[in-house]
Amino acid sequence: MTRLDDPTLVAREYADETRLRQRAAAFTGHATGADARVPLVAAVAAVQPRRVFEVGCGWGELATWVARETHAEVVAVDLSPRMVELARSQGVDASVGDVQELPFPDASFDVAVAAWMLYHVPDLDRGLSELARVLRPGGRLVAATNSRFHLIELRELVGSGPSTLTFARESGSELLGPHFDRIAREDVDGTMEFADRAEVEAYVRASIAMSPFIANLPAVVDEPFVARRASSIFVADKEA
Repeated sequence: MTRLDDPTLVAREYADETRLRQRAAAFTGHATGADARVPLVAAVAAVQPRRVFEVGCGWGELATWVARETHAEVVAVDLSPRMVELARSQGVDASVGDVQELPFPDASFDVAVAAWMLYHVPDLDRGLSELARVLRPGGRLVAATNSRFHLIELRELVGSGPSTLTFARESGSELLGPHFDRIAREDVDGTMEFADRAEVEAYVRASIAMSPFIANLPAVVDEPFVARRASSIFVADKEA
């Protein structure tokens, strides 16, 4: 079983952006018309932050979006030097860093953003504790993840079974509870359509969890092939 919080796997997977860009289509609304990042950015903007921190910033697209919407100072970290390089090329103040040991003083930020990355953290409780620590009293964490049944039709097609995400729709509130005072969840569901078998194969090959099962992909699939999307945005506020 693939462990998405395996540091070796994570380092290898995010050494470049190729497969990540393919996977990102499942939550950015490609072929669906629903972008799960929209409510995420709205939750950040709602508190009119002056300083925002993003952990696991990838190539910097979300950080630049947040900066544009809020006019806040945005600081970002990522474990991958390549992702930091890409984010910096977009003008993001990004550096290499680990959510389990953040290089910032207590109460440094108004909002922290963790988008589709907390399930990669080996010591998740420590990572959440660090995020809470760097937020000011009354500060906000906005975290995005998926359901363990996200794209379940695709998973059943290749026999990988439901996702093994640690931080998932089903578990997020319980995991956030020890560190935050108020927690809300917004679900962003929909479908993802693959025009033909070639598109299905490309996505499966890009998937961390499903790619080991690529040999199980049938020679013929429904065209178009439709799988249900299931993402969630958690908004967790610290006690003021």
